[in-house]
Amino acid sequence: MIYGKRLRLRAPEREDILRFTQWLNDPQVRAGLTVYLPISISSEERWFENMLASPAAEQPLVIEVKDGSNWLPIGNCGLHNIDWRNRSTEAGIFIGEVKRWNQGFGTEAMQLLLTHGFETLNLHRIALRVYENNPGAIRSYEKAGFTVEGRQRQAEFQAGKYWDVILMSVLHSEWAAK
Repeated sequence: MIYGKRLRLRAPEREDILRFTQWLNDPQVRAGLTVYLPISISSEERWFENMLASPAAEQPLVIEVKDGSNWLPIGNCGLHNIDWRNRSTEAGIFIGEVKRWNQGFGTEAMQLLLTHGFETLNLHRIALRVYENNPGAIRSYEKAGFTVEGRQRQAEFQAGKYWDVILMSVLHSEWAAK
């Protein structure tokens, strides 16, 4: 487990599959993700099996918040496509529990993920992509230490419109200076 002030990150378990499927089938949640079609429990089960075969450092982490004496899953995050020669990777995150949006959990989870990436995995650069129509996520990433480094113009099609994809990253030295 990776612990923060209000949340923790843990490995996903098979019993999370139904919850993940529910989150990813919520159009509000899916709007900020590369997932754009509804998914079945069967496809999420296949994803889970494939995920277990991937390198441990690239397996996602479940975001949980303290709820009384229990821990409540609210989303997940992870590092993907790690390039060990360049010590670089791409981060991904989503808060699936909509009622937990705008409470700083995404920022705190991303800060924990950056700590894991820089201190545990010894990475040099962590990047991400975010859609321009998601200003809350952009602010959250900036609070976590990310800087805008570029833009892919009209690279994402959603709800009948093309949106720019904002490229952001943070270097170990920038993160350590905070």
